[in-house]
Amino acid sequence: MNKKTIKDIDVVGKKVLVRCDFNVPQDENGTITDNRRIVAALPTIKYLLEHNAKIILCSHLGRPKGEFNLKYSLRPVAEELTKLLEKKVQLANDVIGESAQNLTSNMKDGDVILLENVRFEPGEEKNDEQLSKQLASLAEIYVNDAFGTAHRAHSSTTGIANYLPAVSGFLIEKELNFLGSALENPERPFVAILGGAKVSDKIGVIEALLNKVNTLIIGGGMAFTFLKAQGHKIGKSICELNKLDLAKELLEKADEKGVKLLLPIDTHVATDYSNEAEDKYVHSQEIPDGWEGLDIGPETVKLFETALQGAKTVVWNGPLGVCEFPKFKNGTYEVAKMLAKLDATTIIGGGDSAAAIEKMGLSDKMTHISTGGGASLEFLEGKKLPGIEALQDK
Repeated sequence: MNKKTIKDIDVVGKKVLVRCDFNVPQDENGTITDNRRIVAALPTIKYLLEHNAKIILCSHLGRPKGEFNLKYSLRPVAEELTKLLEKKVQLANDVIGESAQNLTSNMKDGDVILLENVRFEPGEEKNDEQLSKQLASLAEIYVNDAFGTAHRAHSSTTGIANYLPAVSGFLIEKELNFLGSALENPERPFVAILGGAKVSDKIGVIEALLNKVNTLIIGGGMAFTFLKAQGHKIGKSICELNKLDLAKELLEKADEKGVKLLLPIDTHVATDYSNEAEDKYVHSQEIPDGWEGLDIGPETVKLFETALQGAKTVVWNGPLGVCEFPKFKNGTYEVAKMLAKLDATTIIGGGDSAAAIEKMGLSDKMTHISTGGGASLEFLEGKKLPGIEALQDK
């Protein structure tokens, strides 16, 4: 995946439109509660500043559904960027309207402007050609640094690349390097850990990884579909009944390919989906009626830890239990601690697993935490991401 980056193109004095991922969580007062995505964009922005470019930033935030809705304004992001860059970042009041045109037509080298939420434009998610052209008319070079939306073909992620020289920023370059090398040429043993609630979200990933990994560890809610497919009792645990045959097939495929596929052997169950419910530990193959599994048990933690010992590459996507309940976060936390100690390339595929690692303060112990949950899953599946495909090859 050799795509040109900002280093492969002359940006001095040029107007550069950078698609970032500033989709950050906020509290009810609009205060940003986690600025990681903004911080992740800084290396690209600072490089452009050092090279005297005129920088026009754009991003989506939330799902305003093509309507102007100030609840989803990027104003808090402009304020945060102003602090982080120690330099005024001006927010346009629109995306391609009068305000955006006025601000971008009078830029000096080193100016930074942020366009308003691109999803205020109804054409954005439809990848509307007119909108792509209008965005392109604001700049001379297009840079995509939003890995989190690279799996979406929208005007600001792919359409615009039809009208401007298009290259990647440092964040996308880093994602492609880590995820790409893990898939193309992983140092072995290569172990993948998949969690989360549904098998259906991860079918493609499981199939792709069965051709690559030495060991596949399955936890989280989706483990119960596999356990039931093997004929075990799972009580009232979450289960996709229409995926039982598929789960059986995947188990057989793992067997054929000599991949060790590990499922939980004991389960932390509760009478209800709540932190306060009565709870106990039971054998994973004998979950009593009326009980549901909400986390992996201590024996499973040991089993998974043994499987991880000596691993050289680990990819992890999805929590192993219901992390938002303090009582049922133990499995996810224990496995995260184990990964932090490993002498291996550890890649966390965004989403809830990344959030758990961040909460534990272990982020700096992982080799790479992906900024895009959905995008990293599709990349691991071997799907082509439209936002990456649209960039120029080296």
